[in-house]
Amino acid sequence: MSVETLKTEIAVPPVPAKERWSRYFFWMVLAALLAWSFNSAEIYRAPSLITDAGNMASYGSGFLSPNFKDWRFYLSELVVTVQIAVWGTFLAVIFGMPISLLCSNNVAPPWVVQPMRRLMDACRSINELVWAVLFVVAVGLGPFAGVMAIFINTTGIVAKLFSESVEASDPRPVEGIRATGATRTQEVLYGIVPQVMPLWLSYSLYRFESNVRGATVLGLVGAGGIGQVLFESIRGFYYAETAALMIMVIMTVALVDIISQQLRKIMV
Repeated sequence: MSVETLKTEIAVPPVPAKERWSRYFFWMVLAALLAWSFNSAEIYRAPSLITDAGNMASYGSGFLSPNFKDWRFYLSELVVTVQIAVWGTFLAVIFGMPISLLCSNNVAPPWVVQPMRRLMDACRSINELVWAVLFVVAVGLGPFAGVMAIFINTTGIVAKLFSESVEASDPRPVEGIRATGATRTQEVLYGIVPQVMPLWLSYSLYRFESNVRGATVLGLVGAGGIGQVLFESIRGFYYAETAALMIMVIMTVALVDIISQQLRKIMV
């Protein structure tokens, strides 16, 4: 069968004019944003990646001989980093589940939904590193400040993700439960939560992976974990030790990613 015959048999519907103009508008807006931010983001300096290649090579050569002499200390700090992520994510999920229901239009009234959504916007709009600085001042140096920083930031994120899955749930099971004379709480517990629980678990595991990566830098501000050791190595120009730390962090994140994938297959 020739290509011309195939094109004749498979009629491709024309793209509606409204959709074509929407695409054109999207690309025009994107081009305008890129042009607007070109100078401010200093994209014009991109050629220096090639012209200054010699300097970058000499700088990078310091990382080619990792020094694992203090690997036991590095490992203990990495364990603390993972523990910070575990507790921060756990608290965020526990609090995020009921909060997400209060952020859902199909569960709560507008006078509850809008204030809760704005509160969650505030939680996630501030980076966990900034939250860590605030909690270090409030509760002192140490991992607890890191736990609270991840907890606040992640609660805002999971509440949004959870509420979107709640609003996208099928209303028919809820209507069937309502027909039996169930209360509003029973409608939510038996009609909505079973539908969205697999998504909630998947989102929670993904956020845990992200929080392990995020927790590695919280030590920069004294919130515990490997970040402080990494910062001191970089500031002291100990490139061999820095390379060892970076390798161990990468291996830890990769291991967490593999474990999370297996858990998703089992639980979701």
